[in-house]
Amino acid sequence: MTINQPGLWMEDGQGKGPKYWVFFGDLFTVKATGEDTGGAYALVEFVVKPHNGPPPHIHTRENESFYVREGEIEFHLDDQTIVATAGTFLHSPKGQRHSFINPTDKPAKMLVWVTPAGLEKFFAEAGVVAEGEWTVSPPVRPDELEQILAISAKYGLQIVPPSS
Repeated sequence: MTINQPGLWMEDGQGKGPKYWVFFGDLFTVKATGEDTGGAYALVEFVVKPHNGPPPHIHTRENESFYVREGEIEFHLDDQTIVATAGTFLHSPKGQRHSFINPTDKPAKMLVWVTPAGLEKFFAEAGVVAEGEWTVSPPVRPDELEQILAISAKYGLQIVPPSS
């Protein structure tokens, strides 16, 4: 069976799909969706604002790979902490507890591959569409965490509560 799928091409700063404010003010720009790749992967650029990042979580359906383009990101992969700077690549397999934070006072950028695709739909549902040329994230919504928790299971995402 042959699948004829068109190639993708875009320049830096472009996104195939919409941009979303997700996880309390981080900007996610969709570069390629599952529809673009036959479900093989999704590619999303994350701009992580200073001192921000998602809570610890586990993906039950997909692997996540990260390539830091600018700045510094502190990753927590199970019990390991890795400080990643520009040019660093990390892979978090399905089932691994992980989180990350930008520990600096400047935004950090990274490309995130999700294999197989599908998690980009979570970002769309959990986030707020960033229309136009946003430079500052909107205020955190009071219901944002509750919304993320409410839809996480639908996408096979387990948010890990903090240890007591």
